[in-house]
Amino acid sequence: MLVNLIIGLVVGGLAGFCAGKLMNSATNSVLINIILGVVGGIVAGLIFGILGLGAGSIVGSFILSVVGACGLIWVWKNVLKK
Repeated sequence: MLVNLIIGLVVGGLAGFCAGKLMNSATNSVLINIILGVVGGIVAGLIFGILGLGAGSIVGSFILSVVGACGLIWVWKNVLKK
């Protein structure tokens, strides 16, 4: 259980970092990148799970987290900042 949580935080942190670079996010905080990656992974996991597309490995979870974090960055930049 604890190992899965640590792996999720590491994968989410890396995904948030990559999403920040892909989206040219002005956020340079590692903590915010970790939060975006973890929350993005949860949101994307729920959405893709409903669609029948799930992640079965760490690589799949990473990709879902990056997609979810990119979506959250887009929402933050275009919807919440106006």
